[in-house]
Amino acid sequence: MRIIIVGAGKVGWALTQHLSADNRVTVIDKDAQLIDNIINIYDVMAVCGNGASYEIQQEAEAEKADLLIATTSSDETNIVACLVAKKLGVQHTIARIRNPDYEKQLHFMRDDLGLSMVINPEKATAREIARLLRFPNAMKLESFSKGRLELVEYRLPEDSMLAGIRLSDMYKNLRVRVLICAVARKGETIIPAGDFVLQGGDKIYVTSTPAQLEQFFRHLRVFRSKASSVMIVGASKMCHYLAQELIEMGMSVKIIDKSEQRCVQISERLPKALVIVGDGTDSELLREEGIDQTDAFVAITSMDEANILMAMSAAKQSDGCKVVAKINRRSLMTLVEAESMIDSVVSAASVTAELIVQYVCAMQNATGSQIQTLHHIVEGTVEALEFNITAGATCIGVPLKDLKLKSGILLAGIVRENGQIIIPSGNDAIQLGDDVIVVTTDTGLRDIRDILR
Repeated sequence: MRIIIVGAGKVGWALTQHLSADNRVTVIDKDAQLIDNIINIYDVMAVCGNGASYEIQQEAEAEKADLLIATTSSDETNIVACLVAKKLGVQHTIARIRNPDYEKQLHFMRDDLGLSMVINPEKATAREIARLLRFPNAMKLESFSKGRLELVEYRLPEDSMLAGIRLSDMYKNLRVRVLICAVARKGETIIPAGDFVLQGGDKIYVTSTPAQLEQFFRHLRVFRSKASSVMIVGASKMCHYLAQELIEMGMSVKIIDKSEQRCVQISERLPKALVIVGDGTDSELLREEGIDQTDAFVAITSMDEANILMAMSAAKQSDGCKVVAKINRRSLMTLVEAESMIDSVVSAASVTAELIVQYVCAMQNATGSQIQTLHHIVEGTVEALEFNITAGATCIGVPLKDLKLKSGILLAGIVRENGQIIIPSGNDAIQLGDDVIVVTTDTGLRDIRDILR
């Protein structure tokens, strides 16, 4: 596919990373330094200029593009860029829109404007955080086959009962049907076989049904129920979306912010939330507001460093509290994850890019690919893909132990047409109509046939 990305910021950069390997990508940005950096790292074309300009889009050969994605920091620029692209004949356009007023109007006028997708980063990230609070054990949580199968990221404590256990022995002795499909250990990514031995500190990726995952964590004696009380620091747009969703889920919500004006505004919009004017970095304030009795703490201010410090402080003051921090800078996010400082970290740029990549996969699906869902895990080094099995697939009816899979590939789950969930063993076989979840270090898979040697 020919794809134009307008805006080489955090979202544009992440999209370029994920899409440039399999597509012809052209990046447009006003910043010449950003353009130089991106073409030095990725195999893409680039144009320096205003992405909403007719002349600049012509220079980028927009008339030949299948998709234009506008991800600049300006909603207005993104809207105009998509309108210009539509006039030039681009069939699909995606706009990143942060202003809720624009978002409501664009959903109403989507057909007239020709927008294929409108994405609000704050709302998308709020939904991601809400999902984590439904299953607090997970550092990250991804869903397949309409939520019937889930993939959970979890770090084994040093004293975990799984430390030193061979996977084949765990599967034999554990009365729970789960599959550990990937392991991150000291900078190395492993797709494990049965003889792999787990260690404390490993970051493991586990697939199964929601019920079986709950039983797995209960067996490890670390299960945490869905949060019922949540403390949020930072009365932002994201906070509004998150608190609204949590209240609808029946949770009690307490919001803290230093700005009295922001507190008044959000309390008017969310009368069921308790809103407090105060400094979330003040550990004494958190103690006074009952952090030790709170199930979850979420730091989503505009300052990465403050979010990290508040989350670490909350974790120390409340044993068993689920802690989530929003971190925008990739370097800080990587450091925090590597050092296990915080339960879960989220990035609006990463969430936005992931959703757009999933849309691109859906477009490719319409043109012959069989991918239903795609998630990037282990810091983007591994893909978890859901394929629908159609007639003619050579893997149909063959026992999995007889399939000659490429290295770095693991079949993590099978969902039958009748809804039956199968955690694969060597004697299972893929059937017509199945949804098959494949975990792989080969980020170029686009067809189920690509898994075979």
